[in-house]
Amino acid sequence: MSNATARKFGYPDTLIAEAGPWLVLLRPKQTTLGALVLVCREDVQAFGELSADAYATLRDAVRGCERLLKGFVDYERINYLMLMMVDPDVHYHVIPRYAEAREFAGTRYVDHGWPGPPALADAVEPEASARDALIAELRRRWAATDDA
Repeated sequence: MSNATARKFGYPDTLIAEAGPWLVLLRPKQTTLGALVLVCREDVQAFGELSADAYATLRDAVRGCERLLKGFVDYERINYLMLMMVDPDVHYHVIPRYAEAREFAGTRYVDHGWPGPPALADAVEPEASARDALIAELRRRWAATDDA
C-alpha cells in the first residue's frame, strides 16, 4: 500500500527500502547527493496521528538512512525537513549536508546552501540512467547494512 505522497516521489520505482510502515525513497530532485524522502504509508496527514508502531519504527528508519548516507556520501550534517505543505501525507525530506562537492555517475552534486539551510531550489534532477544507477547503489548498500 502507498499514498499520494509516496507516488509523487516516484514509488515504487524510487524505493530504496522499507522499515515497518516507512518507505525510504530516492528524492527525485537531489538537493544534495543521496537526498531521500522518508514517507509513512499510514493514512495520516498529521505527525501526531501516527500509530505507535510508526513512531517505534521511525527510529529504525532514521538509523538506516543515517547509516546508508554516512557510508555513501560521508555527510558532515544531516537535515530532516517535515514540510507537508504540498504533499500532506506524513513524510520527511532527508538531506545529507557537506561542504565539498560529491560526484556520482559523472554528475557533480554541490550543497548550495552549506553551511546554512538547504537550497531546495538548486537541486539536480539526474537523468534516468544516473537515477537508476543511484537507486541501485543505495538499495545494494541498504541490503548490505541489513546483512551486517
